[in-house]
Amino acid sequence: MDGVAEYIKSGKCKNIAFLTGAGVSVSAGIPDFRSTGGMYDTLQPDLLTASAEERRLMKMDPTAVVSTDIFYNNQLPYLELRRPFILGLSQRKWKATISHWFVQLCEDKGILKRLYTQNIDGLDYQTNVPKEKIIGVHGTLARIQCEFCKTECDAKEFEERVKKNIKDIYKTEPDAPTESSLILCGSCNQPGLKPMTVLYGSSMPQEFFERTSEDFPDEVDLVIVAGTSLTVGPANSVPRMVDSFTPRLIINKDPVGQSLGIQYGEKSTRDVFFSGECDQGFIELTAKLGWFEDLLKYKDFMAVNSQTLMQQMQNKLGL
Repeated sequence: MDGVAEYIKSGKCKNIAFLTGAGVSVSAGIPDFRSTGGMYDTLQPDLLTASAEERRLMKMDPTAVVSTDIFYNNQLPYLELRRPFILGLSQRKWKATISHWFVQLCEDKGILKRLYTQNIDGLDYQTNVPKEKIIGVHGTLARIQCEFCKTECDAKEFEERVKKNIKDIYKTEPDAPTESSLILCGSCNQPGLKPMTVLYGSSMPQEFFERTSEDFPDEVDLVIVAGTSLTVGPANSVPRMVDSFTPRLIINKDPVGQSLGIQYGEKSTRDVFFSGECDQGFIELTAKLGWFEDLLKYKDFMAVNSQTLMQQMQNKLGL
């Protein structure tokens, strides 16, 4: 990563675009959705307020719980599944990581063009990065909108309504209601209020296509890809949108994106690969840039695991 650090420090790199995935939130302890033992794998449709047909669909395909097919007819299964995340994020149960705060450093330095995030966990919004620079490719749990009329709702207000109206299927909150009731939108009076996550069966946010057409290929000097398998489109198209000379830094446990033209090893002329956890990659890049003391001011706002890594680097640098 020495070459990337030197390029950024040279002043030639004025606009950085990020594409991030689940790997940037690992150290925050965000519960997993997809893998074995994750939320979809352990979903129990019989606990949800749903019809027999809806439960059958969810047993066949657990992701149906967050699909348009079910939500447009019955909003309660989605809200019951998401309840602990809606409340947990509001209460800062999970905190942004070194990876998230590195993006903030780029904003502080005036070189952040855009953050394209595939994560719905909302941790990107815990930083001070302007909302217009954050493109949630799959939406986000941090913002609330009516699925039907698209009116946004105050997150705190929605949180209170979730507490009062939506039952706790995980049986961890004794004060939660025993039965769920609909939450109506104040604008259209329909029960469409939900976090701004993209439902299965609905189209991607138009904002993604609008911003990528603005940013690429001419407005970006460096693309940083972190914590993503680069297998899900259209987000995985981002590294290919830059011109053929623009450097690309990939921070991930394993090499990814070979089918998209990313090259590793001796054949690589512009692609740089850091093999490891995202936090480790970004803290090392921060040190090489001489930005560690700038990152240190955000330490108290980080996840515990990130704070531990920060302390280790602080000791190593003798600060």
